[in-house]
Amino acid sequence: MEERDDVGQQPAPHPGLRYRRIVLKLSGEALSGANAFGLDPGIMELTAKELAELYQLGVQVGIVVGGGNIFRGLRGAASGMDRAQSDYMGMLATVINALALQDALERQNVPTRVMTALEMRQVAEPYIRRRALRHLDRGNMIIMAAGTGNPFFSTDTAAALRATEIGAAGLFKATKVDGIYDRDPARHPDATMFRRMSYQEFIERRIGVMDATAVTLCRENRMPIRVFKLTVQGNIKRVCLGEDLGTVVYDEG
Repeated sequence: MEERDDVGQQPAPHPGLRYRRIVLKLSGEALSGANAFGLDPGIMELTAKELAELYQLGVQVGIVVGGGNIFRGLRGAASGMDRAQSDYMGMLATVINALALQDALERQNVPTRVMTALEMRQVAEPYIRRRALRHLDRGNMIIMAAGTGNPFFSTDTAAALRATEIGAAGLFKATKVDGIYDRDPARHPDATMFRRMSYQEFIERRIGVMDATAVTLCRENRMPIRVFKLTVQGNIKRVCLGEDLGTVVYDEG
């Protein structure tokens, strides 16, 4: 794919910003809305509008997308497929989501670049750290797809890795629920949400919202994780402006 170095028109940072540069992890399931498969056009439009508001605040945004709404590698492996082959299929699913999100963002006038860990130059740029940083500095939003490019690693781990690589101030995990709970709130109405949690507690409790490898990488690099609900209008913006939403996983030291 031909490289484009045109500069976006991102406004100067809002003086009240708490996070100047973030990585936002979007699960495929969050983009599917109430559907069991595929993309929900309404959720895509809402997400793009939310991100456009964030862009206007001057936040530099890197997005890592999952692919569970189309194909999940672990599910394929559980049905008897070769795990590596299944994971590569899952990576391709994330690229489909990334291209759809790029289209939605550009319809909101947000200059967006898709970068993939697996080379497919006809549809996206290869992920190169210095190029990603240049895009952010030039006022472009970036979507980082295909995970880490390696099987056996989740897109959560990819998000933690990319957040560390590009020097993000925080890793945001946007989900279908308000934060991290002690039990599944969909099955247990009396489940309690945590407001604060250390990395160690997250790992010891085996919280399912993000895998232990990703959390361990964040702990080693003191990368705060914020888990919050995607579909409440304005949530992403409020978090970046310092509002205490959802659950924060932090450096206990």
